[in-house]
This record gives sequence, structure tokens and C-alpha cells, in this order.
Amino acid sequence: MRMTIRFTIALVMALCLTNAACFAQSTGETTYKAKCQSCHGATGLADTVIGLAMKVKPVSDPEVRKCTEATMVDATRNGMGKMQAFKDKLTDAEIRSSVAYFRTLVK
Repeated sequence: MRMTIRFTIALVMALCLTNAACFAQSTGETTYKAKCQSCHGATGLADTVIGLAMKVKPVSDPEVRKCTEATMVDATRNGMGKMQAFKDKLTDAEIRSSVAYFRTLVK
């Protein structure tokens, strides 16, 4: 009986941790799609109407590629050029995860 209870608790814990990891991985993509995609595009190529009008550099641009993650997080938090600041709209975790997702779009 004791083994069954321990096994059940361990199984529930494992499922909870798995779901938490899946949620954490999708948060960056979800935030990016909600807040960034309208300018930076679905693939990071800044090929949207707004991105083209504002001359947003694509993720594949050498200047963008050489930016560190910390630089991108700071630019997202405080704004850069025509880009608005998101420090009052997103948490630090959301900013970091959306930047991490954006960086995966480099091909």
C-alpha cells in the first residue's frame, strides 16, 4: 500500500514538472506572437507591413546576429530607436523568454 501511494505521488510530481517545462518553453513563443510578431514577423524577417514601414532589421541581419542576449533584453525592456519599451507591459521573465525565442529564428 505504501509503495502504491509513493508511486502515485512520484507519478503526479513527474507529470506536473513535465507540464511546467512545456509551459515555460511555449511562453517565449506566445509572448513573441502577441507582442513582437506584428513588427518583427512570424519568422523574424521583419516582413510585415509595420516592420517594412519602420525599417526593422531582420533576425538574419549581421548587426542583429552579433547582439548579445543581454543587449536584446535591454532593448526590449527600455526600447531602442522606434521600438517601444516593454518594461511596463511585460515581466522580466516574459522579456527574456521572448528574446530567447526570437534568437531561435536565426537560420
